Amino acid sequence: MTRLKKMGFRRCGSWSFQNGRLNFVLTDNGQDQNVLYAFISDGEVLYIGKTVQPLKKRMCGYQNPGPTQSTNIKGNEQIRGVLEVKNPVEIYTLPDNGLLYYGGFHVNLAAGLEDSLVKELQPAWNRSGK
Repeated sequence: MTRLKKMGFRRCGSWSFQNGRLNFVLTDNGQDQNVLYAFISDGEVLYIGKTVQPLKKRMCGYQNPGPTQSTNIKGNEQIRGVLEVKNPVEIYTLPDNGLLYYGGFHVNLAAGLEDSLVKELQPAWNRSGK
């Protein structure tokens, strides 16, 4: 978690139960695209992902997964499991500031960092799918 904060990740929301349903609140970055995000509980990095769609829309996928959306279904179950034992699940993000270029091409920071972070930090929820 400390390494992510040093890179510029910051807390932008959290997951909770509301009337028995999984719910998220975003206080920042909800409309940002090309975002690298992490789910954190008690200082432990549980998952690192990226999205090219607005962050709010990506979180809605976890909140209400479709019947064929295996990543969203699995994420929904994992978030629920942590919340059920009364541990918080916080959402951290590292938005793309649009300043990284290579050879005149914009480099998507989230796409460029996700694999390296997963390999190095080995978040529990990333292991089976990477």
